[in-house]
Amino acid sequence: MTTTEKIKQAIINFVKGGDNSDTILLNKVLHKDFRVTNNGFMGTSGVTIIDKQKYLSNIKDGIFGGLPRIMKIENIDQSETIAMVKLRLESSENSFVSYNSLVLDIDNEWKLINNLAVVDTKK
Repeated sequence: MTTTEKIKQAIINFVKGGDNSDTILLNKVLHKDFRVTNNGFMGTSGVTIIDKQKYLSNIKDGIFGGLPRIMKIENIDQSETIAMVKLRLESSENSFVSYNSLVLDIDNEWKLINNLAVVDTKK
């Protein structure tokens, strides 16, 4: 598998994990220092940062995830041990633009370290 394919697979696993509320898959693909960063999160003002444990807890409790989404990877920019992936996601309820930072971790696996997203609720 090429580096680009490994990065793509990490993104696919991240999206699939969210769609299926699969915290085991998510735990594997998320770096220990993973953060979700959002500006205007769920209608709040300002920046919200959610750490890995809170994110996984929200997935488990059904606050996030559980809806299938159509994913389109728009760009992958990789340099040695870091990568940035821009993707668009559409569910029946929301549309997302998501910038995802990945790192090549010490176990030689690509892991998401930051998810910076804008979520628009469909009306």
